[in-house]
Amino acid sequence: MSVDLLNQSADWLQNNQSLFIEYFVNIVSALLTLVIGIVIARMVSNALHKIMLKKQVDGIVASFTSNMTKYLILAFVTVAALSRVGIQTASLVAIIGAAGLAIGLALQGSLSNFAAGVLLIIFRPVKKGEFVEVSGVAGSVESVQIFTTVLITPDNKMVVVPNNNVLSNNIINYTRTGQRRIDLVIGVSYSADLKKTRAIIEQVLQSNDKVLKDPAWTIGVLALADSSVNFAVRPWAKSSDYWDVYFSLHENIKMALDEAGIEIPFPQRDVHLIQKEAAA
Repeated sequence: MSVDLLNQSADWLQNNQSLFIEYFVNIVSALLTLVIGIVIARMVSNALHKIMLKKQVDGIVASFTSNMTKYLILAFVTVAALSRVGIQTASLVAIIGAAGLAIGLALQGSLSNFAAGVLLIIFRPVKKGEFVEVSGVAGSVESVQIFTTVLITPDNKMVVVPNNNVLSNNIINYTRTGQRRIDLVIGVSYSADLKKTRAIIEQVLQSNDKVLKDPAWTIGVLALADSSVNFAVRPWAKSSDYWDVYFSLHENIKMALDEAGIEIPFPQRDVHLIQKEAAA
């Protein structure tokens, strides 16, 4: 019985030898197609990224475009490999389409993030290295990925914001125009000479190399407050110099007013004690 079974198996293998060889060749060619396709996808993606950077294309656009190109090549290679092993790609595409519809309905949030990422790349309201405020978070743009935008905060924290949140909220870009206005409020005593105070503040602005002459700065009386006359001091600086100018002006204006004997008032409270004579 066992001998007959072995003979039948040997006969069947011999009769279907060509079929086994065909399947073996198809599987090997499919694997080679996948391997070669993955290598080509990486090479094309890296080459495209380098070319775009060399052409001074924004880093975010270069990264996003090269990644999308890699994924498209991999999808094409996968379909080609499956067709080599006899799988009907037309039916596969239909199945993938139906599955994609179901998955799309289940992952609406992720798809909206993907669509928002494409729009961020097209309209480019943010670029790599720019300091922005999006969705309540302020930081430098590290990258715009397929589904998320990565920010690095001033205290070196990495914040990942969904692209849909970036696009659906206000975007404050502090870097794009290249210049920022610094708004200072300097309060002096009511007894101070306002013309002299104004001249001293203007001299401090004039002596600061990082304060721009164009646009011109503004110095004016902002308010007659409870205990001080408040000056609005509004110079302009490069976006990269904003905090340096902000801190140095506060320090230098304080030192110049002290040297001139002009008082900068601070809240004070006078306490009067009334002592009543004890009843006889």
